[in-house]
Amino acid sequence: MLQQTQVKTVIPYYHRWLAAFPTVADLAAADQQQVLKQWQGLGYYARARNLHRAAQIVTDQWDGHFPQDLAIVLTLPGIGRSTAGGILSAAFNLPVPILDGNVKRVLARMLALQQPPSKALGYLWRQSETLLDPHHPRDFNQAFMDLGATVCTPKNPACLLCPWRSACRAYALGLQQELPMAETAKPLPLKIIGVAVIRNDRGEILIDRRPQEGLLGGLWEFPGGKQEPGETIEACIRREIAEELALDIQVADQLMTIDHAYTHFRVQLQVYWADYLGGEPQPLACDEVRWVLPQDLDQFPFPAANTRIIAAIHQALSLSPTPLCQDSPSI
Repeated sequence: MLQQTQVKTVIPYYHRWLAAFPTVADLAAADQQQVLKQWQGLGYYARARNLHRAAQIVTDQWDGHFPQDLAIVLTLPGIGRSTAGGILSAAFNLPVPILDGNVKRVLARMLALQQPPSKALGYLWRQSETLLDPHHPRDFNQAFMDLGATVCTPKNPACLLCPWRSACRAYALGLQQELPMAETAKPLPLKIIGVAVIRNDRGEILIDRRPQEGLLGGLWEFPGGKQEPGETIEACIRREIAEELALDIQVADQLMTIDHAYTHFRVQLQVYWADYLGGEPQPLACDEVRWVLPQDLDQFPFPAANTRIIAAIHQALSLSPTPLCQDSPSI
């Protein structure tokens, strides 16, 4: 959960997660939809799918006991070198280095690194391994991360409180505010997405489940797709629904517009009501399609942007939805 998410955001999710899945065996036996629903709001949903699959592997191959061999741990889904080092040092006090964002920043300043950390990962790994206290790896790695999180912060580091100040080249050179060097930022591309809230004469709404592979895999969404050049949003929605679900619809009034940012791109969701005219829904570009009553939408795991659509549907239909988690980040 702490991969790319701050501790203060993770804590309430962590406690709810452990209440739902108190053991590795409980998580391994859970349905993926239950897992994704518990994760809803944390973003980067591949982490939830990987954690679920890793629990199944640990249960099936290791009788529920997490392996302590680094090479084996690195074969588990979603676990890279730094996560593996964090687990093995924290859980088993094994002398395995880490290189999370906080550690990269501390090392970049200590060494006065004259390039972005992403361009010097091999060098930084060697430095982390050299510094590691082999007799107290758990305490050392935790302190290393905490130093970056609380003292050697991204902006205005508290250098006067730093126990490594005398060894820090950035401090000696007065470069602590300029380091670590940042990557050259590129503007995020924008995708315009036409989204349909399709309703039938029974008052149900159509939702589909995304394929397991790719962004937001396994989550439910309101169907739609990317607008083509020169295409109106209404035409985009009709085309996408015909291509992906083999349905004929009539696009009605606009429900809302949502601007949402992911790591590498931005989307603008143009959301419209649509009336079902004919055809049998077919999952041509998704894993599953369902007609759902509006009051039941909260039972399904949706991406963060789609939960805003659900709230708008509830408001428009004067329903009382289940309150959304107030701690949810935007991604």
